[in-house]
Amino acid sequence: MPIKLNRVSKKRLKEIWAQVPPDYYDQGIAKNYLQKLWHTHKLSQIFKLLPEKNSKLSILDIGCSSAVLTAEVAKYLPQAIITGLDSYKDAIIFAREKYPHINFIVADAHKLPFKNKSYDIIICTETLEHLLDPKQALMEAKRVLKSGGKAIISMDSDSLLFRIIWYFWTKTKGKVWKDAHLRKFNTKILEDLIIEAGFKIREKTISHVGMAVTFLAVPNLARK
Repeated sequence: MPIKLNRVSKKRLKEIWAQVPPDYYDQGIAKNYLQKLWHTHKLSQIFKLLPEKNSKLSILDIGCSSAVLTAEVAKYLPQAIITGLDSYKDAIIFAREKYPHINFIVADAHKLPFKNKSYDIIICTETLEHLLDPKQALMEAKRVLKSGGKAIISMDSDSLLFRIIWYFWTKTKGKVWKDAHLRKFNTKILEDLIIEAGFKIREKTISHVGMAVTFLAVPNLARK
């Protein structure tokens, strides 16, 4: 099944990003119970796939935004070298000020500014649906991931319940996300795309009452 695209110009894409305040996640988690519940449970799914707490690893969080999740991973793995990356400059500026102990980069997920096989773990949560070319971003993730590395990729499942909630959310408190999903994904489409980009799926977890899916993937060394 092909990915459905909401075609936008680069100018319009920047306008969509600018709709979202740099501290959106911080404020939402602090003030909105449902948003806090969603992200807390998402974080628990990520933690299940991370290594032991004393691991000294290099980790890249692609699409980190204001680094709410990135900072929690840094707490969980204090010895790891963690980099957060996002193309939304204002969010990265906010993250740098709030978490000066973490490295942050303004960069495009479609063309990562790193050498081949630079990272042990890549995290990419709720990001691919906002990209112009998610397959290219996944291929870049595979390129900078070490041969024995792991990628944690998470997104909504596009279940009926999620679609209903998302519709009303973007009409009310989530108006900043209007038109933000450039790609129409579901669990099957995402799984196929991860494989097409050169990964093998090791684990797949459905969570959030069926509204979210998280994949643990590794490079498929048989594919270039």
